[in-house]
Amino acid sequence: MIEVDQLSKTYGSTVAIKDVTFSVEPGEILGFLGPNGAGKTTTMRILTGYLPATEGTARVAGQDVHTASMAVRQSIGYLPETPPLYPEMTVEGLLYFVARIKGVSAGDLATRVTSAIERCNLQEKRSVIIRKLSKGFRQRVGIAQAIVHNPPVIVLDEPTVGLDPRQIIEVRNLIKSLAGEHTIILSTHILPEVSATCDRITIINRGEIVATDSPEHLVAKITGQSGYFVELKGDVEHSLSVLSAVPGVVDVAPMAIEDLPPEHMRFQVTTGKDDVGSVIASKVVSEGLELFELSRNRASLEDVFINLTMQDAASESDELHANEPNASEPNDVSAIEPDDASERSLSETSASDQDTAMHSEEEASE
Repeated sequence: MIEVDQLSKTYGSTVAIKDVTFSVEPGEILGFLGPNGAGKTTTMRILTGYLPATEGTARVAGQDVHTASMAVRQSIGYLPETPPLYPEMTVEGLLYFVARIKGVSAGDLATRVTSAIERCNLQEKRSVIIRKLSKGFRQRVGIAQAIVHNPPVIVLDEPTVGLDPRQIIEVRNLIKSLAGEHTIILSTHILPEVSATCDRITIINRGEIVATDSPEHLVAKITGQSGYFVELKGDVEHSLSVLSAVPGVVDVAPMAIEDLPPEHMRFQVTTGKDDVGSVIASKVVSEGLELFELSRNRASLEDVFINLTMQDAASESDELHANEPNASEPNDVSAIEPDDASERSLSETSASDQDTAMHSEEEASE
């Protein structure tokens, strides 16, 4: 349904996105995830025809974004970060207005507007002026205007920003209800939103795609390990020895936690990919230790996100430091770049000319 291939956008010497490539299957919800300034909004604007790409191609519903821009726009429902609403209009009036702009035929107008109102649960607000709505309801109206013409593709840019927890849950449920019939790209930097809503995730960082997969596979591939929190009562050294001897346990580390009952100790047990929870429990009990808690400690999507984005930042920092000149080395004029050398030569010549002119003026005045 959506195919993006080697998409790049530059502003002068600034690279906003570089060689962005991903695809979205029909009926799928793709989470487009990245930190602020990573290139999410730029990519969304190119896909929706708001912004031309510098290089690369993008196809939506079989149409090229560059050569068939109007056809692509008719195939997309777009909710930017700030919903495009007219505050003086009623909810119903706005939806009729947008439906006409989107080319909905006169015979289908009432049906399409009513369907959008019902799907976004706006029945009680259809005659209310938009400026009187809460932020949560305005966000729903924004989604309603994106789906009023029943597009095959919906692009949502930060749809839950600024909402309270209850409103966030309502919008998430609404987005999930649209899947199947529509293909959805959800652009966000809110990790729980992606985990709760999306089938697959594409992570962009510093303008480049760094990973694409399902949330579960991303966690499994990047972390490779899981573990358990274990709370025991007994001797610390004996507890460490017992836990370390369990097959499949990679590491055991005591945890410094206040307010534990006397003689209780909590450990973080790192394991490989095998599920060894039952083995840990059996071993602990058979060795005479009292087991008070055994809970999973799985890697999260947040761990994956930090791993991918921070790793890239660290490598770039190392590269910058490696390229810095050594402060102890003497300055070498021959090491100056040609442009800088010619600039310096020009400025020195100019200064020499100024000195000559000043001496000439002084001799003339004498």
